Amino acid sequence: MRASDSKRLVIDADVARASGSETATHPRAEHCRDFLNAVLSLSHRIVMTEKINNEWKNHQSRFARRWRVSMDARKKIERINPPEDEALENKVTNTADDADEIEAMEKDFHLLQAALATDQTVISLDETIRGLFKRASQQVGEIRNIIWVNPDRMEEQPILWLQSGAPPEPRRQLSA
Repeated sequence: MRASDSKRLVIDADVARASGSETATHPRAEHCRDFLNAVLSLSHRIVMTEKINNEWKNHQSRFARRWRVSMDARKKIERINPPEDEALENKVTNTADDADEIEAMEKDFHLLQAALATDQTVISLDETIRGLFKRASQQVGEIRNIIWVNPDRMEEQPILWLQSGAPPEPRRQLSA
């Protein structure tokens, strides 16, 4: 893969938490570890906001901590500070009526904000929040094109997608 195919990926802390060592045998731990190793070996970079950084520090596995040090040593971490967009957050959360759904969207809105400030790509295991944001994207055009990939869903072929340059395939968009 060429460096020009490099994407800036917003990787949720749930992936860092779930990633296991080379001896881990649980499928989710293996999938997350293999995905992170693919990011490391390819030219992709990760995006870190202060909030994402703090979540990683609080939840990362031992493997993820070592992986992150390797990413940092290779200068593959892009630290950003996107401006708060309360108007967009309100548009997104107003698509839900349930208080728990609103709270979940508020909690993870920072992932969308970081994605919108970079290459519009989120990597997360959370299928519930993916579904909420997917539903919101039907009414909120600003988030429709965000790519969402779950490294534990093998039917999504996440590593092959990375190796192909992490293209913004329509089937991976929130609007799909």
